[in-house]
Amino acid sequence: MSDPLIFLIAGEPSGDALGARLMAACKRLTGGRVRFAGIGGEKMVAEGLDSLFPMGELTLFGVFELLPHLPNLLRRIDQTVAEVLQLRPDAVVGIDSPGFTVRVSKRVKAQAPDIPLIHYVAPTVWAWKPKRAAKYAAIYDHLLAILPFEPPYFEKEGLPCTFVGHSVVESGAGQGDALRFREAHRLAPDARVVAVLPGSRKGEVSRLLPDFRATLERLLPSHPELVAVVPTVATVRDRVAAEVAGWPMPTILVEGDGPKYDAFAAAEAALAASGTVALELALARLPTVIAYRLNPVTVALYRRLIRVKYVNLVNLMLDRMLVPELLQEHCRPDRLALELGRLLEDPAARATQIDGVAEVARWLGQGGTPPSERAARVVLEVAAGRPETTRPDKTRAQEPAWEKRP
Repeated sequence: MSDPLIFLIAGEPSGDALGARLMAACKRLTGGRVRFAGIGGEKMVAEGLDSLFPMGELTLFGVFELLPHLPNLLRRIDQTVAEVLQLRPDAVVGIDSPGFTVRVSKRVKAQAPDIPLIHYVAPTVWAWKPKRAAKYAAIYDHLLAILPFEPPYFEKEGLPCTFVGHSVVESGAGQGDALRFREAHRLAPDARVVAVLPGSRKGEVSRLLPDFRATLERLLPSHPELVAVVPTVATVRDRVAAEVAGWPMPTILVEGDGPKYDAFAAAEAALAASGTVALELALARLPTVIAYRLNPVTVALYRRLIRVKYVNLVNLMLDRMLVPELLQEHCRPDRLALELGRLLEDPAARATQIDGVAEVARWLGQGGTPPSERAARVVLEVAAGRPETTRPDKTRAQEPAWEKRP
């Protein structure tokens, strides 16, 4: 196929990272003979995407966070559908963000059923809303799953689904340089670094950073050498910088994957919002405490639907609470300080968590064919109209040897 046009849609930083790796892999596999259009963030733009509009307009989460922006989101859906219909790409790839990507794909399916539709990151039907499997089967031509147990949920509904592995294993999260970080920031030899990750959405930052500050303040009397490093992203950089400017301990703000992973290597523990970053921390073997809080009404709705015991994928795959999760009413500075202090003071607690996350990293595909390359092969094959060749061979080297099911 000559110079296929792939239309990509990402709606948040984690999807932007997935999209950028997918674009890079498509370019490698085609010798650069591939074109891109769609919506993405700074990483996808760096790979050559001219984003239709700023991705930050889609980075919303929760019922009450979404409502004020609904008119603009509906307008952006119309704009995106119109662009797809005008360009007639060889494939459309929606990357997570189902609130936006599914709506766009459904309308494209109705108006141009000949355009192949792919969704990257299978919805967590094993956790909540199992009927979504049938809904996706009615819209999409192929699904890319990041967890090894997901394909059967969709294949039984007639939707081809390929496990490609979790793209986070390509992030470089475990390859940071602690010495480089300490030298760059002129840290004292006895400085004890804690990574603080409040999320990539404005609502997350507003809800979590005050509690994270209070947590560190509780630890400061017993750990006067504490240094906080706060990785952030462009969408919330200014807000995070304003919040941490007055923290009572030395605080370093970093942006970009390289500095973030160097910070992980230099840190002894992390305090993080639930999300993809929890997997990055696992790959970096950095002991972590996970925290999260949403609007209480949103949480009440979710709790009626969710079917799993944990929010952190590490805990979910292990089926036990390895990484402490403090959510909603439990997300309090006193509880957070207790768990974070244990990781700073108890070598056995640190070792237990490090050993457990190493096993999960293997299950997610670390050490095999890069997930982005496997995903790119599927996308290019679907775009070329050869869906029968989209499945990689299910060899032991490609598939994690994990048989548990949620």
